[in-house]
Amino acid sequence: MDSDVLRQAPLFNALDDEAAAALAGSLGTIRLRRGEVLFHEGDTGDKLYIVAEGKVKLGRTSSDGRENLLAILGPGQMFGELSLFDPGPRSATVTAVTDVAFYSLSHDDLLRWLDGRPDVANGLLSQLASRLRRANDVVSDLVFSDVPGRVAKALLDLADRFGRTAEDGIHVHHDLTQEELAQLVGASRETVNKALADFASRGWLRLEPRSVVIMDPERLARRAR
Repeated sequence: MDSDVLRQAPLFNALDDEAAAALAGSLGTIRLRRGEVLFHEGDTGDKLYIVAEGKVKLGRTSSDGRENLLAILGPGQMFGELSLFDPGPRSATVTAVTDVAFYSLSHDDLLRWLDGRPDVANGLLSQLASRLRRANDVVSDLVFSDVPGRVAKALLDLADRFGRTAEDGIHVHHDLTQEELAQLVGASRETVNKALADFASRGWLRLEPRSVVIMDPERLARRAR
């Protein structure tokens, strides 16, 4: 059990060591290989999940088969919390982007911890508020921002969570295909590729397989506004 990863999760970061260790004892563990699905949109479920290792994508599929990525999550980030408060069909499909490990917490175990522990409840409320704020930002970006701006913003977000600073720039191993990156910003692959090629020609970044090296984050940030 990686206590450092758990401390990143909203459920645990406000708890003292004893309470965090006791709650961790209620967690189950799951491992998936890259490309495997944890659950599908519409499935029933009552568990919350915390990413321990690797990356997952949360996506939805329209009636005509088009796919949209809602989020890419990594170590310490949670999902599935909606089912704890509003039991019903899963709102997204969760797929392993890399080999991945999860911690899981059942509805009943969490309810036992919520009783008399406001810090745990506050952590969940913070997570839900963050998810709502992100959803509002996505809607706003789709209305007011062009595709290059959305691509720049997505890359900076991925860099903030998965980037590693080196002498030649910020190495961002996002592990996404070009199609998945396009789904993440709500645009066609061709339009996203054109934006990436333009950024590369300007010297703002360097493209690598399933990753980028951001060499001028300030210019990229200005383009994201």
